[in-house]
Amino acid sequence: MSQSMLVFFNPVKFGITFTFGNLLSLGSTAFLIGPKRQVTMMLDPVRIYATALYLASIIIALFCALYVHNKLLTLLAIVLEFGALVWYSLSYIPFARSMVSKIMLGCFDTEF
Repeated sequence: MSQSMLVFFNPVKFGITFTFGNLLSLGSTAFLIGPKRQVTMMLDPVRIYATALYLASIIIALFCALYVHNKLLTLLAIVLEFGALVWYSLSYIPFARSMVSKIMLGCFDTEF
């Protein structure tokens, strides 16, 4: 079975592997730039909320996958974690979050 189908047949297992992959990714960047600089960059006022949301979504996904064992909640936690990962990643690109916010507002604006 391909890894992409794992999310539909066993979202709990996918949630665990996806979340541990995100933790390994954070660890690898800390290895490359150093843990002190990684934490300093994560706690920068520009991205403190994105960091908090990302870390909270990792904890929620692991909690849903390891303790709750509910497939729907785990799937929702994975979606939340992916969105938080994108938002956190955009915080490292100047003006990216404001641009994405304006595009999303334009897409979902109901006024004509």
